[in-house]
Amino acid sequence: MITIEQAGRLRKAGVLWAPAAGDRFVVPDREMDDDVFVVSDMTVEVHDYQGSKVIGFNGTTEWALDSIEQREVVWLPREEQLRALLGEHFRKLEAVPDGYAVELTDSMHRADDAEQAYAAAVIHLLGA
Repeated sequence: MITIEQAGRLRKAGVLWAPAAGDRFVVPDREMDDDVFVVSDMTVEVHDYQGSKVIGFNGTTEWALDSIEQREVVWLPREEQLRALLGEHFRKLEAVPDGYAVELTDSMHRADDAEQAYAAAVIHLLGA
């Protein structure tokens, strides 16, 4: 999984998120940074409310968060979503002794985790 710092850099660089089932996100700065949520058709749903996206939490009786605006959460894209952002710049992903490396047409990006290597490559492409 990518780090919250990487996700923040992707967001700041302008990567847009259209929430869909299976997408992961965190709610930062509310003492829940370590809690990863997943958009689901049953428990975490996305609704349009007065022109903006609202993420609703269904059946959450243990804490008082019924819904939150999309702009208040940080998306944690999955490997295939990050690879799609690389487009034609992507050459290959390979296992290396210290983790994984993503090769682009003009650079190589290494990390302990494949998704983190992909995120580093996207951040590089966006100049962020």
